[in-house]
Amino acid sequence: MPRPLWTGAISFGLVTIPIKVVSATENHSISFHQYHREDMGRIRTRKVCELDGEVLSQDEIGKGYEVAKDRTVPVTDEELDRMPLPTAKAIEIVAFVEADSIDPVRVSDSYYLAVDGQVAAKPYALLRKALERSDKVAVAKFAWHNRERLGLLRVREDAIVLHSMRWPDEIRSPESLAPRETELDEDEIERAVQLTDSMALDGISGFRDRYREALEELLAAKSEGKALPAAPEEEEEPGKVMDLMAALNASVKAAKETRGEDATVHEMTPGKPRTRKKAAPAAKKTAAKKTAAGKTAARKQPARKTAAKKRTAS
Repeated sequence: MPRPLWTGAISFGLVTIPIKVVSATENHSISFHQYHREDMGRIRTRKVCELDGEVLSQDEIGKGYEVAKDRTVPVTDEELDRMPLPTAKAIEIVAFVEADSIDPVRVSDSYYLAVDGQVAAKPYALLRKALERSDKVAVAKFAWHNRERLGLLRVREDAIVLHSMRWPDEIRSPESLAPRETELDEDEIERAVQLTDSMALDGISGFRDRYREALEELLAAKSEGKALPAAPEEEEEPGKVMDLMAALNASVKAAKETRGEDATVHEMTPGKPRTRKKAAPAAKKTAAKKTAAGKTAARKQPARKTAAKKRTAS
């Protein structure tokens, strides 16, 4: 088990569950050091006092809050730990809500809550079962890293997961970012929905970090003195799609080909919502089909206009 990041208890009504908090995620990103290009000397970040110019160790560094220019109030870790907060050593559950009511933009880091001793096993299992059967998630408050936080508790497999969340006033409004009201054709919406269906998956567990894999290959080649991996050949830039419907038609076709499905796409052209019409005579149907076959969705003149001209000429 990873090293606990925090120890305390879950406060569930009058029930107390001693727990340990461990990180639920791992960072697999490749990090770099900074070096002097001329002699490859390591570049390090040092913490230097502005008054005497001395380099300080972590033990010599304290916290302070600047209340005014040239006036800083020092604050110690002991003072922070003694603050009168009921959530100082407890994750206090304050409500149970439907999972769908939580905006994902508010969810931040994730942690597993592990039992701290055998005495915690039964109340831990009790809370887990209550969350599972109610199909709800628990909203909690807890104090960590010198601030009170809002949290979300849910069940993942047999463990309880704590997601730290942002407070409502920490979420910026997207009102100014939303596009202006735009007219959309019904056929465009239908094709977009068809694209989502053709790209649907049962889960996302199969995705991999391709960038990290390529970076590992690059570093291995350099360390062993081998030739660097060749970059993939760039494909010729396809012609620019002139309209939204053509882009949707091409996207649906490409998605079906990727999944090994029939890539036949019955192209739709933007226009007013289609209504059912009475059957036309066989001769007129044939003329309309021949005309429409030579047209594409990007053409400006609809096929029916060409057919109408032929009928007028006759």
